[in-house]
Amino acid sequence: MVTELVLKEVTKRYRMEDSEITALEGVSFSVRKRESISVVGPSGCGKTTLIRMIAGLEHPTSGRIMFQGKPVEGPNKNIMMIFQSFALLPWKTVQENVELALLDRAPAEREEIARKFVDLVGLGGFESSYPKELSGGMRQRVGIARAICREPEILLLDEPFSSLDALTANNLRNEVLKFFLSRKHKPDVLIMISHNIEEAVYMSDRVVVLSKRPGSVAADIRIDLPFPRNKRDKRFYDYIDQITSLIT
Repeated sequence: MVTELVLKEVTKRYRMEDSEITALEGVSFSVRKRESISVVGPSGCGKTTLIRMIAGLEHPTSGRIMFQGKPVEGPNKNIMMIFQSFALLPWKTVQENVELALLDRAPAEREEIARKFVDLVGLGGFESSYPKELSGGMRQRVGIARAICREPEILLLDEPFSSLDALTANNLRNEVLKFFLSRKHKPDVLIMISHNIEEAVYMSDRVVVLSKRPGSVAADIRIDLPFPRNKRDKRFYDYIDQITSLIT
């Protein structure tokens, strides 16, 4: 399989007045095409910093992040993110929020693509609604549609289900996973940051475990279970116990 993303000895430090904080140190791993991975670890270990660097929103202090053989030096139209906080503009409609990812396209094409993906995430008929008129799950569906409408190579998920109720979160996990596994559309890679170990095992081919700050790779565990995952399978809980013990 083709390697889509490579992190090599990635370190991130922040200058804080008279001191320096090391958020991540020497993080290395690679992700291949058609892989879904999750990054987990204790609070403050640098998970969100890591995903922001993969997205090109921040830069490593040292080390390299390579996407398809080229360094990630800024935002890339082939790497899109779904945010925990939905990140919708409240003065724009569902349709307009999705179109924000397509501003480089002609207006007619932009409208057509956005409408297609609004329908795909189950929001047909809500194109003219505003975020305040939607439930949390519906708002996150808008965020999903905006991220996938470009059919990116890599889809980043920054704890996208953590602010939703349990039932809505579970439904959206299944829908994102079904979309990814269907292979009818890109992305070719899912990378998810999560504090929920069960979620990570449920959705991922691999789980990368970070140590406490400064975050480094404590383990890279392949989840050798078929999709869709059976949460009642003893092996499913064995993986959860293994990862939990590494974090705690």
